[in-house]
Amino acid sequence: MTVQPVAPAVVPHAGGAPTTRKRERAAWGFVAPALLAIGVFFAIPVFAALLLSLTDFDIYALADIRNVRFVGLQNYERLFANPLFWGAMRNTGLFAVLGVPLSIAASLGAAVILNARVIKWRPIWRVMFFAPYVTTLVATAVLWNYLLHTRYGVINWAISSIGLQPVDWLGDPKTSIPAILMFVVWKIFGYNMLIFLAVLQTVPDELYEAARIDGAGAWKRFVHVTLPAIAPTLLLVSIISVAGFFQLFAEPYVMTQGGPAQSTVTVLYFMYEEGFKWWNLGSASAVAFVLFVCILAVTLVQLAVAKRVGAYE
Repeated sequence: MTVQPVAPAVVPHAGGAPTTRKRERAAWGFVAPALLAIGVFFAIPVFAALLLSLTDFDIYALADIRNVRFVGLQNYERLFANPLFWGAMRNTGLFAVLGVPLSIAASLGAAVILNARVIKWRPIWRVMFFAPYVTTLVATAVLWNYLLHTRYGVINWAISSIGLQPVDWLGDPKTSIPAILMFVVWKIFGYNMLIFLAVLQTVPDELYEAARIDGAGAWKRFVHVTLPAIAPTLLLVSIISVAGFFQLFAEPYVMTQGGPAQSTVTVLYFMYEEGFKWWNLGSASAVAFVLFVCILAVTLVQLAVAKRVGAYE
């Protein structure tokens, strides 16, 4: 006679449900301060700004709130009919289209080089590359103004030393955007470099060794091993970079004041002038929400493309 083993009876924990509720309450207790801060300092101001964009709030309303009138979508209609706004949109799009690939390429290239074992004094190089990011933006922008100066700048001195004519980097509409892009890429690439460097150090060496045994060269190992391994991080950095370039303000404000001929006026710079130069705060709020929609749309497109190519699930 075969004796079948009997599974032990599972006795439900008498305090299971209360314990689960206690854990849920504890979890909500931990996240409540953060949710409160988000609600007070983000959600409420955003909702207030949305309401503000539907009014004609201006300097007269600052003196007496009774001067505020509800105008509906008139701010948006005037905005879309303003050629200066579309010029700012074009400039912002140009900054993003040119700047995002340049900054990612510089960051990833520096990270790959620093990740190589043959590089000496890697901590020193990391500090040197990251230093511009933590340096005061206004101070570095003023310094670059001197570097790009037509007569006294070091860059034009180097150009003149090889027999070329000096370039009016910040005074010519054709070169003003490239000049600011050089500064922005130099300023921010160290931050993205550290992100890439951290994820590169998590890629198993066995993958590179297997590719090397199969005869893959350095470029093929980078394309078929490195890029697939860091694809989610690459997506994250690209989203952050797009949002950053869409919100450029301080760089053109300090270096060119939107000139020459408004060639470096960005959407955020346009919003600043609407709100704090002309005191059209309702119109400025409308610009802010249009910018938000643009960033959201581009981010959704990036996520859709990344999902199609398998960068993330």
